[in-house]
Amino acid sequence: MPRRLPPVPDPLLAVAGRQAGLVSVGQCLEHGVTRDQAAAHVRRGDWQVAARTVYDLGPAHGTHPVDHARRRAAVLGVLAHPGAVATGLCALVLHGVLGAPQVVEPEVTLPTGAARRPRPPVRLRRIAVRARTAPGGFPAATVPDALVQAVPALDRRHAVALMDSALHQRLLTPSELTAAHASAARHPGIARTHGWWSSADGDAESPAETWARLSCVDSGCPPDVLQLPVADGEGRPFARIDLAWLLPDGRALLVEIDGRDVHSTPEAVFADRRRQNRIVTPQTVVRRFSGRDAWRGEVGPAVRRELLTAGWYRRPVRPGIVLRLDG
Repeated sequence: MPRRLPPVPDPLLAVAGRQAGLVSVGQCLEHGVTRDQAAAHVRRGDWQVAARTVYDLGPAHGTHPVDHARRRAAVLGVLAHPGAVATGLCALVLHGVLGAPQVVEPEVTLPTGAARRPRPPVRLRRIAVRARTAPGGFPAATVPDALVQAVPALDRRHAVALMDSALHQRLLTPSELTAAHASAARHPGIARTHGWWSSADGDAESPAETWARLSCVDSGCPPDVLQLPVADGEGRPFARIDLAWLLPDGRALLVEIDGRDVHSTPEAVFADRRRQNRIVTPQTVVRRFSGRDAWRGEVGPAVRRELLTAGWYRRPVRPGIVLRLDG
């Protein structure tokens, strides 16, 4: 009869919970789990081998599968290569920047760019980096450096979404973004990205809003205002609109990008419905789109049709404008 394994210590499970389900051999030993016991967990199918010296104990409950996969990739590199620093997309994920592709390849470098034997599936880059500690205690390239490393290999929608998110969360400043673009000038593949860096906007609150804005720009109708504040007849603000256009007849076209996921609470859905009812007035034309609509580029053509019908034309909008709705 096979020997019964002792339960996995709660502190080790807690570590795995903070590391997208991953633990290193060293962390196992630190918490009293021997190499033989870890191998037995793998044989039984309880654990998986994620990389040499790294085990996967399974995803945390309540984590979206795509978010889990991105973070797992980012954490895997630094666990597989002690002393290494996460780079590119992995560094951005660890810093909490949103907008990465669904599939992220684990990648790290040693701070000095020195060589080391790789440990698949982790890509070991040979670039010297400035490192800082990302949330969770993981060593990662700075956000500007990580953008320089990541953007040349990305498509426009993901690249600009990452820039928008970093600006919105104040993980870098506009001047740092400009400097990062200049620094990237000597990197292979950067030539096709030059226009992307200047199109970033920190007012976008989600990747879906970025994709919607880019779709509108490509359709020749860039938004007049992002995050337009809306107030009631007494001047009390109650909403902000993702993308807005001011129409010649005094109305406003208001576009909302629905970023809610399937886990939205009934209370959140009710509050959103109440807010939606308040912004639908004779002064507004309200249209809602999903994140999938935004990704597919369907927002821009639909908005363009509305604007052509309304006779919209591009004109300056005063800073700090607030849409005040009567009634």
